Amino acid sequence: MEELLNSTAADVTQLKYALDTFYFLVCGALVMWMAAGFAMLEAGLVRAKNTTEILTKNIALYAISCIMYLVCGYAIMYGGEYLLSGITGDGFTGAEEPATYAPSADFFFQVVFVATAMSIVSGAVAERMKLWAFLAFAVVMTGFIYPMEGSWTWGGNAVFGMYNLGDLGFSDFAGSGIVHMAGAAAALAGVLVLGARKGKYTKDGGVAAIPGANLPLATLGTFVLWLGWFGFNGGSVLATSDVENSNAVAVVFMNTNAAAAGGVVAALITARMLFGKADLTMALNGALAGLVAITAEPSTPTALQATLFGAIGGVLVVFSILSLDKMKIDDPVGAISVHGVVGLLGLLLVPVTNDGSSFSGQIIGALTIFGWVFVTSMIVWLAIKAVMGVRVSEEEEYEGVDISECGMEAYPEFTSAK
Repeated sequence: MEELLNSTAADVTQLKYALDTFYFLVCGALVMWMAAGFAMLEAGLVRAKNTTEILTKNIALYAISCIMYLVCGYAIMYGGEYLLSGITGDGFTGAEEPATYAPSADFFFQVVFVATAMSIVSGAVAERMKLWAFLAFAVVMTGFIYPMEGSWTWGGNAVFGMYNLGDLGFSDFAGSGIVHMAGAAAALAGVLVLGARKGKYTKDGGVAAIPGANLPLATLGTFVLWLGWFGFNGGSVLATSDVENSNAVAVVFMNTNAAAAGGVVAALITARMLFGKADLTMALNGALAGLVAITAEPSTPTALQATLFGAIGGVLVVFSILSLDKMKIDDPVGAISVHGVVGLLGLLLVPVTNDGSSFSGQIIGALTIFGWVFVTSMIVWLAIKAVMGVRVSEEEEYEGVDISECGMEAYPEFTSAK
């Protein structure tokens, strides 16, 4: 009888391990699919003459993220051996091995988050940055800058050996600050070094609209991101093989969807009130803003609260995009507003429903993340500018970076390089 009980217990343990590992991998695959969402969204919101280059950036940054996180990023963030010094067995030997899923599944889930952070930078610096300058920054961002701030949050390490953000009451369930605001901070530094696109701002202080070439593609990208976000937030529960975790996953999925819906409606209404028209690009950014706003804590709000949080994000993102334009900070896709401004909002909303966090802890955590990523990114951008330059020539920008950087057009039958 005892042998039978032991055998049954072992079978249950193995089944839980298999289920949680499989769930983790599926959620990671959904987050990886967000790379396609970012690529389609950005390709739709830039001009036709810059489409090939931004698609190249997106697939290349994903590959660089995977390699750099494998070489050193994961070791910096969670501890363990660097790839170059040798990894044995199932890998990542210095990290505390998860009890319910394969360590390699944890690595895969984490690496797609790194790529997401880097994807945010891509859209903000679109249409005027040198391709290889961007890729050089991607190496540092994914191999060092992001893993360092991640080690102070999800990694549980003290900030420069002084204090632990978690002990101060900081909480970020799936990455409103750790992933999204970090990506936006790096993007903001890049945009400030790079400058605005030619013709974006007039001499009299006006803002010239530069519409994207393919709004159907941008809409498709938004839906892909919406889908991928279920893996982004749902996978952060880390398990689904028991009743408690299964219920938590269901709540996270429900709230993620509700927040996105609230963001769309609120942004659309806000745009109608401000412009007198239903602005599709604001609706798309409203969906993403709702998703970013709920990412910091999707497990504790009610569905109504999640919808309201998303709606607040949807309103905020419209005013943020307009404000950045007035400040002459040129962000072609609104990434800094969506992921940075609303990422901060998401962090500040956590204590409303999560008693384990505090407003002071959230503010300190936000300042730590933003300060580290912005300052280090600025240093790297300036170094790249000094070594190889970051901006294409005025003629290349006019002709389109597809030709100068990639040697091909995305729509050769329908568009001219000019």
